[in-house]
Amino acid sequence: MLNIGPHKFQSRLLLGTGKYPNMEIQKKAVETSATEVLTFAVRRMNIFHANQPNFLEKLDLKKYKLLPNTAGAKTAAEAVRIARLARASGLCDMIKVEVIGCDKTLLPDPIETLKASEILLEEGFIVLPYTSDDVVLARKLEELGCHAVMPCASPIGSGQGIINPLNLQFIIEHASVPIIVDAGVGGPADAALAMELGADGVLLNTAVSSAKNPVKMAKAMKQAVEAGRLGYEAGRISKKQYAMASSPGEGMSQSE
Repeated sequence: MLNIGPHKFQSRLLLGTGKYPNMEIQKKAVETSATEVLTFAVRRMNIFHANQPNFLEKLDLKKYKLLPNTAGAKTAAEAVRIARLARASGLCDMIKVEVIGCDKTLLPDPIETLKASEILLEEGFIVLPYTSDDVVLARKLEELGCHAVMPCASPIGSGQGIINPLNLQFIIEHASVPIIVDAGVGGPADAALAMELGADGVLLNTAVSSAKNPVKMAKAMKQAVEAGRLGYEAGRISKKQYAMASSPGEGMSQSE
């Protein structure tokens, strides 16, 4: 069970809703993924005009918890304004804080992310900040009271997978709130590794929406997250330099 603030989810896969070839494929991919949380950029929605078409119109939104994000914000003030718009529309009490500090890498601005998170926490939001894999920053966001921390595996949409597993492991080991790996996942192996490291969940978008077959990839990601979590809970064997026979050698003579 994934617990974020007062919300409880069976699925540990959080899914983005952008970049799909069309709404029908998006609908099938979302359903196949079995996700319970859908994230989207507030600036891409006609949030005050329910009669206007939008990219969520084919989904039964009663089945999902919406996670608006502040994509497009470059300052704490912009992120706070976007979050307030989302709440005013009645979409959800959760917000993914995303404040971009570099247009080329799309890496987050740590200072503005901290500022925005602090303000939104004071206003009663359930705050999930998108961050780099900075161990100290993750700790400071948790200390602020953030309900989950979302470090990236690698730059947004890059598909490079986890480029710094050691930092992610440090973040996970020291956290007492959910750690959700967000951004950079390219394939099922990346999602499984994140979960094997002990992450509480994985948020992805491009890996599914831009795949040659988004519906099949959605299924693959669902299974990868489940397998990775099971592997983490089961406890993998330690790595050894030399071979170790899987069958016992007791009772065998040297001639045998």
